Amino acid sequence: MVNVVVDAMGGDNAPGAPIAGALDALAKNDSIKVIFAGKEDVINSELAKYTYDKDRVEILNADEVIETGEPPVMAIRKKKESSIVKGLHFVKEGKGDAFISSGSSGAILVGGQLIVGRIKGVERPPLAPLIPTQNGVACLIDCGANVDARASHLVQFAKMGSIYMEYVIGIKNPKVAIVNIGEEEEKGNLLVKETFPLLRNCPDINFIGSIEARDIPMGKADVVVCEAFVGNVILKFYEGVGITLKNVLKEGLMSNLKTKIGALLIKDSLKGTMKKFDASEYGGAPLLGLNGLVVKAHGSAKKKEISIAVEQCALFKSQNINEKISERINVLNQEG
Repeated sequence: MVNVVVDAMGGDNAPGAPIAGALDALAKNDSIKVIFAGKEDVINSELAKYTYDKDRVEILNADEVIETGEPPVMAIRKKKESSIVKGLHFVKEGKGDAFISSGSSGAILVGGQLIVGRIKGVERPPLAPLIPTQNGVACLIDCGANVDARASHLVQFAKMGSIYMEYVIGIKNPKVAIVNIGEEEEKGNLLVKETFPLLRNCPDINFIGSIEARDIPMGKADVVVCEAFVGNVILKFYEGVGITLKNVLKEGLMSNLKTKIGALLIKDSLKGTMKKFDASEYGGAPLLGLNGLVVKAHGSAKKKEISIAVEQCALFKSQNINEKISERINVLNQEG
């Protein structure tokens, strides 16, 4: 049984979305047990709306909530009874295999490192969301955890991203590229120039060189490596383009009678295409390299995104991702 702790108090749509999503995953996968962290009376009130296997649901009472605007380090230290802190401690103590939250990004990142702790040898844990491409998905690593990353960190990101894409997403020998302003090795800032030869000489990743931003959605790489500032800009731009494209298409298709008729004819195909740009289709972003799995879902996450994130946690655990990361990182350190 995979024990997944879900922060019932985090995000814009709490407690409804976290609870509905987790119960949806519970119904689909009988190897999952869900522990809801949060205010017990609120959680019980929401659970009363559903029929579910009560033997596979537990409540971890937490009377405090860390708000998005609070300073992360201070909040983690002061709010010991918050759903985030108690949920992360549950994972640290081995009672939970994973923790999912749509709450404060800063608190989750800080708490993941301070409470759950890093795998031995991991210098910095990166956030690794999946982003849509023409060929399926790519792992964007890092997208928000380490804005002051060094070359050695990016090499570890590449290794962890490769493991994630191979064993969780199922892409054999995933192609790894570093984000750059051109394909030539001599281009880029100091960090990229220092990292490029290290990645090229890394024996256990399939490094294909630099990737420009325009090539990312074309699916030219399966693992897109960058430091967090660049990664976060790419991620937010991606999300903005997806929303804008959807709105522009809708406006165009509803502009007159002829386009409305055309819209009806292509409705099913268009729906499938636009689905690729829906963030909820890809679950949350795992914070890789910790002693337990910590997943950050969007603050606006709804039922579907939480459900997929919970199922991803089960797959992550079944594939022994942490053990594989530990093994590869230690090999890298020995080589270094």
